[in-house]
Amino acid sequence: MSDTMTEPVADTARRPDRPGGLVTQGLAVGYRTRSPRRGHRAARAVLSGLDLEARAGELTVLLGPNGAGKSTLLRTLCGLLPPLGGRVHIGGVDLAHQPPAALARRLAVVLTDRVDAGLLSVRELAGLGRHPHTGFTGRLTAADHAAVAWSLKAVGAGHLADRPASELSDGERQRVLTARALAQEPAVVLLDEPTAFLDVPSRVALTVLLRDLARDKGLTVVVSTHDLELALRVADAVWLVDRDSGVHAGAPEDLIRSGAVAAAFDADHLAFDAASGTFGLRRTARAGVTVDAPADVFPLLERALAREGLAVAAPAGPTAGRTVTWDGAERLTLTGPDGQVVRVRGFHELTRTVRTW
Repeated sequence: MSDTMTEPVADTARRPDRPGGLVTQGLAVGYRTRSPRRGHRAARAVLSGLDLEARAGELTVLLGPNGAGKSTLLRTLCGLLPPLGGRVHIGGVDLAHQPPAALARRLAVVLTDRVDAGLLSVRELAGLGRHPHTGFTGRLTAADHAAVAWSLKAVGAGHLADRPASELSDGERQRVLTARALAQEPAVVLLDEPTAFLDVPSRVALTVLLRDLARDKGLTVVVSTHDLELALRVADAVWLVDRDSGVHAGAPEDLIRSGAVAAAFDADHLAFDAASGTFGLRRTARAGVTVDAPADVFPLLERALAREGLAVAAPAGPTAGRTVTWDGAERLTLTGPDGQVVRVRGFHELTRTVRTW
């Protein structure tokens, strides 16, 4: 036996009394429907037996196919739907035991429901997030105004502060609603599709912002999204709802390596590539082709050729003489199966030419 003493292994099991964060125990989510025969309400569970944890300081992303129950789970976590069973704890306190005012200081929510801002300005709309802290009068102090200004700046909407909220685009409105949630200074933020109306650079910027806010401010951030590839790159943790109503939890790499991501999203014409963390078309190549190109161009040529049903083959593979050579300056030399040599410029001419091979 070694004389060296070892430190006891820390207990990392999910505990409802863990400070900060959001924890579920045996949670069942779904709906209660009234029976037309007997008049009683029957429960229809969408997801059940959920033991999940979203930790403080981390961005947790909720993923799954359409209709899998993501929105139902999110609405249950924020108290808009009562759980069919089990419990939800926020900061170690059972959600069911928190008065609305206390819950509003702990939890902020951004849903996809349309918000009618009326005559409010952007600053005033974001300022609604301070009301859990203002008391009966609802009057904002200098500290409240500072919190609102910070939240608008954090989501890149500071320049919109004096605009009427009714004039915002869908993407701008989503940013301002996110700012309203941040203005609450909550411990937990739940967001349903916050990037749905944003362009690609804005989606990346907002997702990274939420991750950075989680780490810098010690927030628990849970985001439901369809931006699968972005989520797998940025998220600290993933809750993945599969097609059989099971939920897998872990780091993105855990779920990629286990095959859970591919099992949930692969389809007849779409396949997830675990090595690159991206989706590609699932097609049977009709022919092979040999490609001679620099390393920075090769993947683009491979993708363009795959779109036309051609697979890049090993030099000794069956290509029937088909070759593509990158000559530089966007020029390529193509040799078809009949031995005819054609010179083209750019990827568009390339794909139009090889379509007949």
